[in-house]
Amino acid sequence: MNKFPYSKISAGLNDPDLRVSIAGLRLKNPVIAASGTFGYGKEYRGLLDIAALGGICTKGLTLNPRPGNEGTRLHETPSGLLNSIGLENPGIKVFIEKELPALRELGPAVIANLSGSSIEEYAQGAALLNSSSIDMIELNISCPNVKAGGMAFGLDPDTAYSVVRQVRRSAEDKPLMVKLSPNAPDLPGVAKSCVAAGADALSLVNTFKAMAIDVKKRKPVFENISAGLSGPAIRPIALRMVWELKEAVPVPIIGIGGIASAEDALEFLLAGAAAVQVGSATFAHPPVMNEIVAGIEDYMRQYGFLEIGELDLRKNPGT
Repeated sequence: MNKFPYSKISAGLNDPDLRVSIAGLRLKNPVIAASGTFGYGKEYRGLLDIAALGGICTKGLTLNPRPGNEGTRLHETPSGLLNSIGLENPGIKVFIEKELPALRELGPAVIANLSGSSIEEYAQGAALLNSSSIDMIELNISCPNVKAGGMAFGLDPDTAYSVVRQVRRSAEDKPLMVKLSPNAPDLPGVAKSCVAAGADALSLVNTFKAMAIDVKKRKPVFENISAGLSGPAIRPIALRMVWELKEAVPVPIIGIGGIASAEDALEFLLAGAAAVQVGSATFAHPPVMNEIVAGIEDYMRQYGFLEIGELDLRKNPGT
């Protein structure tokens, strides 16, 4: 008996094919657990059908272990969530030895989110992941470049090119997806630089730079003052960015930002995204990704779409 009995239109002979291919990596459907909100998968056992997901993005991984930020790390805000986790993780070697085997057994494709504070650190981490059993690397270039005064790698096209190029050389055997920051002044320029440097796909958006103040204590909520904003509040902006970059670069785009329902996910797929990642919504309602997969399938069956790629409005404009 199905443990997760979602309401679905009766299946017919022409069932939709939810499979997608991202840079040669075949996913059973376009719904991926976003980095930082799904741990290493095992944390959600029993809360949803993990095997039914298209993929899992790991928590941000760095070459060496990191304890994360001190003080408040999460803060709710209307229609969103602020986070300042600080890339807490055990380091890539420990991940490969202790977390990856169990993660592989869960079933979905494994996408390792790679972070770093220098190009050298990124390159060494990429080389380790290249020799592991992961399926794809998601390169987080929203991290601060310690050798450039703390400016994030992804804010400048030239810096983005440099780090992506080096990671591409260090991980030539794995598909490379680059996760873009919405805070870049020239996002299309950064995207084009990443593709020129060897990115096989782009995921966007990462969190927006934001902050909160505790009016009773009369001080910022977070030790680092600013934090990353995710959740429904950012979805319309993220959707617009996906639409614009779809027209600017030739590689697959994975849409991220405030997706909490099948309708939300469909907006990104209609905008041209090849797949979507679901993050903050999983905290509030763990089975949401299963429901999104079922909802996408129902929509495709209702409107006669047979493949995910047919949803792109540029291919099939509405009336």
